[in-house]
Amino acid sequence: MGERLADIAGVTGAPIVFKSSYDKANRSSVDSFRGPGLERGLEILQEVRERTGLPVLSDVHEPSQAARAARVLDVLQIPAFLSRQTDLIAAAARTGKPVHVKKGQFLAPEDMVHVVEKCRAEGNEKILLCERGTSFGYHNLVVDMRAFPILRRLGYPVIFDITHSLQLPGAGRESGGLKQYAPVLARAAAATGSVDGFFLEVHDDPDRALSDRATQLDVDELPALIRILNEVCALSRPIQELTPDG
Repeated sequence: MGERLADIAGVTGAPIVFKSSYDKANRSSVDSFRGPGLERGLEILQEVRERTGLPVLSDVHEPSQAARAARVLDVLQIPAFLSRQTDLIAAAARTGKPVHVKKGQFLAPEDMVHVVEKCRAEGNEKILLCERGTSFGYHNLVVDMRAFPILRRLGYPVIFDITHSLQLPGAGRESGGLKQYAPVLARAAAATGSVDGFFLEVHDDPDRALSDRATQLDVDELPALIRILNEVCALSRPIQELTPDG
């Protein structure tokens, strides 16, 4: 998969970061696939990095993992459910690596200012803020397009997690999803003029994916989606720059 994504990066010119999890700690069921664990997972990510030239990203779930993970990862990610955990954010920030924080499903976008302050308190300004949907009743998420310019006003790059925003969380033994709407949401977010990057899950055989199969996109769809998003973003930037939020 890393080699396929490196090829797509070359063809499209998109700066792709490879993300995979050494431990999927936020699982619905105790029987859900977790991954190879910290040490073996980081070994695999190091191999991906060396063989493909792609930068790599993974989640950290505990403060004790941050320094070890930072020896391999180019970006440390804070999962949405842990976006209020001060010790975890501080440990990630202290590594000096870029920290990609997913906004909790329970947070308003302006609340992410506290995440920014926690990172900056550790001397780290390499912060990325990620929108991934807001809880809308039970087993559903909604994306508020106002979130993107609000997050942008905090002064750091804004990322949109397309596929996780389409989860139906906790609906059964594993989260369901509505991945058919991924291109629609992605284009809408790009049109706000306030999104700097996109996060999405892709797989060469989504129905057999061991994690989040209901929201995984077929990797063959990625080049066309990248091209469309680049075009929409390019058209939207001049409009955004003329608005009061620009």
